[in-house]
Amino acid sequence: MSEPRSISAVNNLPLERKEAVYRRFIPAELFQRFQLPETLVDPDGNSLLTLRCREGSTDVVVDLRHRYGSRDPLLYAHLTDTMNGQIHVLLYILNDPDSPRFDVDHMPDGTPTEFGVFRRNIGEEVRALKAGLAPGQIRSGLRLLRHSIQAFEEFVASLGHDVYFIDPLAYHNAVVFEGYGFHYQQGRRRMEQINLGFLPGGEFHNLLDGSTPFRERGFYNSIRGRSWAIHDGILGQPFTDIVMFKKLGETEYISTFAEATW
Repeated sequence: MSEPRSISAVNNLPLERKEAVYRRFIPAELFQRFQLPETLVDPDGNSLLTLRCREGSTDVVVDLRHRYGSRDPLLYAHLTDTMNGQIHVLLYILNDPDSPRFDVDHMPDGTPTEFGVFRRNIGEEVRALKAGLAPGQIRSGLRLLRHSIQAFEEFVASLGHDVYFIDPLAYHNAVVFEGYGFHYQQGRRRMEQINLGFLPGGEFHNLLDGSTPFRERGFYNSIRGRSWAIHDGILGQPFTDIVMFKKLGETEYISTFAEATW
């Protein structure tokens, strides 16, 4: 039986085969660190893995919990096909479930913030900022990005591809991905312009005036600081329309923010 070459093709497989394919990009380190059962079914028969991959659809949502009923996923990913059947990562999150939670994802009344795009829980964002988190993070990460990329590239290769695409949801994501060999399909010039704007004398540098907790003067030379300032609206427009790609095994990297500190 031939291997599927796209998300839509995987989604048309029987459920057992779909799960086997999508499990391929779960890093082995997650199984080890959180002692996940190999079957991803706990002793009470509860599945720790939820897939939303309807037959006939071109996307999949993968939700893995370290414990059944836990509030937040350990790993959450949303993948889709491009127009020509390549793999495109719309969202990929790894949470440390043992770290403190910051409710930046919803307002005090429970209304979702949609990653702070439509509304912001400023109090929780300030707490997250002070705790060392980046915009959009509800918990600390697991520091497994290198392992995650390796596992994901094995998944992509198993579908017969040698490249995949990703949407960095925030400025810090894009800069970090640069260091792992990702390049820009679109948005590199914009990233370079943003860098120039944060340097002394630049338009964004001059707006780092301490008027909000997210616009401290010293943020100009920090990946995380810049990202918070951008989240705070310092660009005058949303951080969108950035698309990156990674060739499997690519080690050459670019940098739009030289000598950056986290």
